[in-house]
Amino acid sequence: MAPAFETAETGAALPDAGADLFGHPRGLTYIAATEMWERFSFYGMQALLMLYMTGHLLQPGVVEHVWGFATLRAGLEAVTGPLTLQALAAQLFGIYVALVYFGPIVGGLIGDRLTGRTRAVLIGAGMLACGHFLMAIEQAFLPALAAIIAGAGLLKGNLAAQVGALYPEGDRRHDDGYTLYVTSVVVGAFLAPLVCGTLGELYGWHYGFTAAGFGMLLGIAIYLRGMRYLREPAGDRGIAPKVPLTADEWRTVLALSILILITASFWTVQSQIWNTYPVWVRDHVDLGIGFGLHMPVTWFQSLDAVAVLALAPLLMRYWRARAKRGGEPGELGKLALGCSIFGLGCALLSLGEWSTGAGRVAIFWPVLFHFVIGLGYLLCAPVALALVARVAPVQVRSMMVGSYYIGLFLAGIFAGWLGRFYEPLQPPAFWLLHAGIGVSGTICILVLYRPFSRRFGDAHPEAAARTVAGDARLGNA
Repeated sequence: MAPAFETAETGAALPDAGADLFGHPRGLTYIAATEMWERFSFYGMQALLMLYMTGHLLQPGVVEHVWGFATLRAGLEAVTGPLTLQALAAQLFGIYVALVYFGPIVGGLIGDRLTGRTRAVLIGAGMLACGHFLMAIEQAFLPALAAIIAGAGLLKGNLAAQVGALYPEGDRRHDDGYTLYVTSVVVGAFLAPLVCGTLGELYGWHYGFTAAGFGMLLGIAIYLRGMRYLREPAGDRGIAPKVPLTADEWRTVLALSILILITASFWTVQSQIWNTYPVWVRDHVDLGIGFGLHMPVTWFQSLDAVAVLALAPLLMRYWRARAKRGGEPGELGKLALGCSIFGLGCALLSLGEWSTGAGRVAIFWPVLFHFVIGLGYLLCAPVALALVARVAPVQVRSMMVGSYYIGLFLAGIFAGWLGRFYEPLQPPAFWLLHAGIGVSGTICILVLYRPFSRRFGDAHPEAAARTVAGDARLGNA
């Protein structure tokens, strides 16, 4: 008999909810649909953000009317020195992304200890909707970003945790449930730039932001309709007995912390896809696709999701074939290779610039870039997250998995700081710099390969990687 479940908020027992999504609990349908629309709204706004700031909001005559912006700029420039319009936008975007990825660590604690997961998700979703609608008001730009950061922090970790709570302990469907969940993340991330990005670029920024807001409202409506099917084990928020870490376990935590810092190398490259990269595409790429048509800049963000969806099954099939022959590399080998592939992707952008001389870069180069970066992601992000989840001592496993996102936090800050060098270095050297940053991750892993291997073991985490694939990049990319 399946164990009894209770709602997080009332403690009332729930009847068996049945199954309606590929044999999974009915609640998964509502969680996945909610997450798809949440990611639609989040990535729809984010696809427009750098283009909006550099092309409109920070321009003279507009920026003076943004509430609190003069004070914020003065504070930033007191630390960084004078910033050009483009460098200021990159710095702001970097801080925004960093806080978005730090938020789930705090939001998860709030959901676990204070409000419960369901209330945290609803509060977060409401804040996200308000933030997206506020983006349509130029003066409210900073309060809008604050609401989105806080809302994403509350919703992201708590909604994902509710997926696991749908299944009894040891249920073999658990991993496949997360696979379906993160697939909804990718679908939302694919659709968002096509809809919100097109509206914002072609018809007006505020139409794109408003569409993102309505997307979040749809997500809230779906979540409210499915709340009766969401459940978590009784006593989930109880206080477990504390078992101190041994000296050896502390060394494992230290080694994982160093690995998380190394992941910032490839995440820095990934962060630039949302930061400086759209500005480069807008100003340096020939976007013509024939018949007098031009590809909107924001559509390249959808291409990022397409590359992951297309390459993931091929890569898993390839590793299975390699494993049968005993030739599949372990986690550390995949991470080292993936960091170099991130570097290769950036080197291709430099090559595209140099190959065109004074003209615009052919669209072939950024398209190729996205597929190369997609391969690098599949070798890095899910593998690193799976390694942390596998190796971390059980007493601090949840904390270490949450701490994985510190790599994204650091990368967001670093990518924003690097944006100030885009103009003085010029694009070929700027992308070559990022190629070096990607390769530096490979060098660090190779230098530490032996102590890491002894500490972690070098497993083949295909199942765990499949479970988290997409979430590290798109689940909150």
